[in-house]
Amino acid sequence: MMEKYQIPPLGGRIIKTAVAVFLCLLIYYLRGYQGKTMPTEAAITAIICMQPFLAGTREFAANRMLGSVIGVAWALFFVLLLYLIPGLSAHPFILYAMMGMGVMASLYSAVLLRKPDASGLAGIVFLCIVAAFPDISNPLMTAIRQILGVFVGTTVAILVNVIRLPRMKRKELVFFVRSKDLVPDRFAKVAPSILFRLNRLHEDGAKICLISEHAPAYFTMQMSTTEVSVPLIVMDGAAIYDVHENTFLHTVTVPVEESARIRASLDAQQISYFIYTVHKNKTCIFHQGEATEEERKIYDQMRKSPYRSYLEGEIYDAGEVIYYKVIGKKEMIQELELKLRKVISSGKLRMVRREQTDVLGVDGLYIYSSAATVSRAEGKMMELLMEKEGKHLMPVRVHLSVPYRTERDAAHLLSLLEQQYEPVKLPWKK
Repeated sequence: MMEKYQIPPLGGRIIKTAVAVFLCLLIYYLRGYQGKTMPTEAAITAIICMQPFLAGTREFAANRMLGSVIGVAWALFFVLLLYLIPGLSAHPFILYAMMGMGVMASLYSAVLLRKPDASGLAGIVFLCIVAAFPDISNPLMTAIRQILGVFVGTTVAILVNVIRLPRMKRKELVFFVRSKDLVPDRFAKVAPSILFRLNRLHEDGAKICLISEHAPAYFTMQMSTTEVSVPLIVMDGAAIYDVHENTFLHTVTVPVEESARIRASLDAQQISYFIYTVHKNKTCIFHQGEATEEERKIYDQMRKSPYRSYLEGEIYDAGEVIYYKVIGKKEMIQELELKLRKVISSGKLRMVRREQTDVLGVDGLYIYSSAATVSRAEGKMMELLMEKEGKHLMPVRVHLSVPYRTERDAAHLLSLLEQQYEPVKLPWKK
């Protein structure tokens, strides 16, 4: 069933951008520009530079100004060259080749200055000026107007972004955020800028539930400085963990009879495997069988963590098993999954294959109870929070639509969360 579509709130960035554009156009109107002659360079610059936070606006403004200066400087040089050597513009082919060289020079200049984000703007500004040749009556004034427009746009964008629009905090919302949308892989640490924004939201009262496919130890490794305000959903929905109390609030274990079938099948095939259990509020990981080369690579890396207990031998209690994990080459894992589906009872277990990004060509097969899902864990989390706070709360999922690529993706996700948690308080809304 498709989720009901919700109209997104009118964000502060949208309102501020509209105000900045209005002010830019008003400035030129007061200078005597009207109608079709109204320059839009300042307004376009304001739109490009406006960011959710002042620091982002300053960064874009600096890049925009630098790119414009570089583009204008090369444009003046090339226009002067075309005037001094008329033969260069005698044929369109030569003229266009010159323009291409000018764009290349503008882009490379920004790279040399270690400002690659300004390179595109430098090339655009260069082309906007030189493309009008030979109809440029006064190249110097054209360049000055270009720089002035950028200066007005960046200044207005910064000044408008300084203004803090009235906002309301929606503390009745519970945000569910996947840890894989904040960090590239399970062994990497979350960027300091992302942690800072997360902590600011937590301190401000936002309820953010982080969801991980892995055990709680990964959270401790990746986000040790994060002051979470809501328990975590870990092990792909099989458990809920309270970081402050170091306690599992809820676990979904593999049925004992199914657990026996899984182990019998794996042992019969002489396949080694890991058993993840929760014993006395601690994650205990037991290894069965002789470790393969692929297992050893991952095992040696994971066991360095002081937050996990790796054990050999029999598990403490068959009723404490959270999930089974088998590591191997992709083909072997695919075959094993097909074999296990013939052994286990339909509807009582769920199996998930995941690529082990830290070892090339290796997959992991995870076997959980069918009741251990993220959606069910989210429902249980809402019950726990509403019972604790004694009021109705609303769940909100904030996920990336594409896999994590760079830190900017995590920043974008937090911007979406911030817009929903702290939307602009419109005067006609109570």
